[in-house]
Amino acid sequence: MKKNIYVIIVAFIFSIILWVSISLSNDYYATIEVPVKLVDFPHGFSTGSRIPRMISIKLKGKGWKLVSIYLSGESNFIVPVGYETGKRNINLYNYISENTWLSTEDEVVNIAPDTISFFIERAFAKKLKIVPKLNINFQKDYGLASRVILSPDSTLVYGPFSYLNKLDSVETEIVSIENLQAKVAKKVSLVRIPGMRFQDNSVNISLDVQKIVEKNFNNVPVKVIDAPMDREVVLFPNQISISLRGGVDILGRIDSTQLAAYVNYRDIVADSLGSVIPEVIIPENSSLIFTNPERLKYIIKKFN
Repeated sequence: MKKNIYVIIVAFIFSIILWVSISLSNDYYATIEVPVKLVDFPHGFSTGSRIPRMISIKLKGKGWKLVSIYLSGESNFIVPVGYETGKRNINLYNYISENTWLSTEDEVVNIAPDTISFFIERAFAKKLKIVPKLNINFQKDYGLASRVILSPDSTLVYGPFSYLNKLDSVETEIVSIENLQAKVAKKVSLVRIPGMRFQDNSVNISLDVQKIVEKNFNNVPVKVIDAPMDREVVLFPNQISISLRGGVDILGRIDSTQLAAYVNYRDIVADSLGSVIPEVIIPENSSLIFTNPERLKYIIKKFN
């Protein structure tokens, strides 16, 4: 009985194979979509023209041939540009033979669109800054403690002058990270631009994530600058407290000697309230929360 079951299973599988084989020997129609790729440009030339990203090809052929095309993983309809420059109008039917993944036994019934237009011009190089595209959020009380570090922070871009001249930067692919609470380093690809070639195709992005805290600095002296030789300005008070916000590691390395506060004499002359707001210089990667007091009174003494 057990032996009969094996025989039945084998016969069933063979029948399916035979049926599929016979079926795939018949003619079928199939429509595939593939990208267009322009190749073999004249040396030193390129194009920035926008051409259809995908074309639709309707084929007629044996079923097994059509299936093999689907399974081959071929992803481009190749169009060799040749040596002509300037405005080009290309009929894609003329390049069927260039795409050997299309079997000679298959009949190309239709290509849509069947014609593409583009402009070929001399290529130039321009150095462009890299702009990171970040979609990140932080755990509570955490944030970026310093600016985003890119390596490299710019790249040479080669392409047609008329298009390259309009660009001032290139972007990275979007970096999405949730609940950040520690430093992160990632290698990210640059977003491709049709007709352009990059010296660097990727960039290393470093995010200095730290716990964000506040720190107060007391008795910071306030100086008066640019006062005339025959004038002396006395501030009340002449010291202030400064409160900063920043990464815990960064603020931990800051002391009051790295802070400075001043009042410009011209601001005192222009004042109509009897008090002025001091300017504060703080270390990089920290932000000012407040000063105490916010405004300073003054007396101007004149020497004879």
